[in-house]
Amino acid sequence: MSTAVQHLPGALREPPPASSPPASPPPASPPPDVRPPPARQPLGPLSKRAPRGRMGGRLMQAVPSALEALRANKGRSVLTTLGIIIGVASVIAIVALGQGSSAQVTARLSTLGSNVLTIQSASTRGSGAAGGAGSAATLKEEDATALIRDVPNILLSPVVQGNSQVIAGGTNWQTRVTAVRPVYQQIQNWQMASGAFFGEQDDAAARNVAVLGQTVVTNLFPGGQSPLGQTIRIRNVPFTVVGVLASKGSGFGGDQDDTILIPFETGQVRLFGIAALNNIVIQAQSSEDMATVVTQVTSTLRARHRLQGSQANDFSIRNNNEVVETVSSVSQTMTYLLGGVAAISLIVGGIGIMNIMLVSVTERTREIGIRMAIGARGGDILAQFLVESVVLSLIGGLIGVLIGVGVTFAIPAFLGWATVLPLGAIALAFGFSALVGIVFGVYPARKASMLDPIDALRYQ
Repeated sequence: MSTAVQHLPGALREPPPASSPPASPPPASPPPDVRPPPARQPLGPLSKRAPRGRMGGRLMQAVPSALEALRANKGRSVLTTLGIIIGVASVIAIVALGQGSSAQVTARLSTLGSNVLTIQSASTRGSGAAGGAGSAATLKEEDATALIRDVPNILLSPVVQGNSQVIAGGTNWQTRVTAVRPVYQQIQNWQMASGAFFGEQDDAAARNVAVLGQTVVTNLFPGGQSPLGQTIRIRNVPFTVVGVLASKGSGFGGDQDDTILIPFETGQVRLFGIAALNNIVIQAQSSEDMATVVTQVTSTLRARHRLQGSQANDFSIRNNNEVVETVSSVSQTMTYLLGGVAAISLIVGGIGIMNIMLVSVTERTREIGIRMAIGARGGDILAQFLVESVVLSLIGGLIGVLIGVGVTFAIPAFLGWATVLPLGAIALAFGFSALVGIVFGVYPARKASMLDPIDALRYQ
């Protein structure tokens, strides 16, 4: 029986238990060379979900999105930054030129001597006509002696001068001859190019020695010959050249190198023969002492000239420090004025950035809607567009700084004008360019962040 049952056909066999699942065919494996295509992200960083949390995360997400948007419109981005580039470069170049001019003027004024007072006689008045300063001849050598005695801690030299025709061999030249004390070299900050300045013994003995300026040397001794030891004639009085002054160039009063300096006693006795002084020059120890020295000098001279009560001074006092401060102040004011005018182009550049960002918001309305649909909030959109605006400004500011610095170094090389690299102006202009990006980027960014996602998705 058992043997017959084992040979029954498969149809009569006992079915398998109901609990066993039917066997499924094995899955068909794809060919080894066929791979599923990667998921496309047509909007790049814009399609990524913005990270939740603090503003720092939003900015980190916004930076690559902003850079990608700027790269997609390179030409428009470059044109947008032109206003910032021109503004920053103009501010740097103008401030550099202004500071260079101010430094050059100050350097020239310093050749007149620092902390120096120049006392001149008052002008003459008669028959309705007024002479120039110094025409009254009210200053005497005794006044200079009294000032040395009564005013402490000063250097002083009386001055007598006049124009004379000077002869050296077969050449001649008309120049200004000035008779001074040896201390005049220190007061007026004269440096020696060759030879030496005359000394106290030369002055006391009224020796016929002279120190020449560079212009006089050029015209009396052409061909580069040395004037040292040579004899020149001033008003037919022979003088031996003992020194040549270093050049000071042109300044207030004309060519400072067109001069001859001789000992005071020599000029007073042998050359000019007058008792009156043209002026008295005084040097105080420091700028803080200037006001005190002016008061003491005024008091001493008024007492000597017997000026009472409200009588006007018969002399005038010029303060070189005030001249330097006035000129420097005017130069600085002009620099600020021109720099402010140049800075207006930064405002114009900011307006250009705002216009372009508004256009960009309109063009990318649908993209903004997609990003909002996948979870971006208004703050994320605001951060993205604000970062784009700031990046544009910073790029323009950096390029403007490079151009401005290049122009600063190019001006002296090609035009010969003095410039000073203005580090403060560079930092200020660059920082202002970033501020322009923030200020003029807020409105477009806010407009983008306030778009309705449904309306933005429907925008064509």
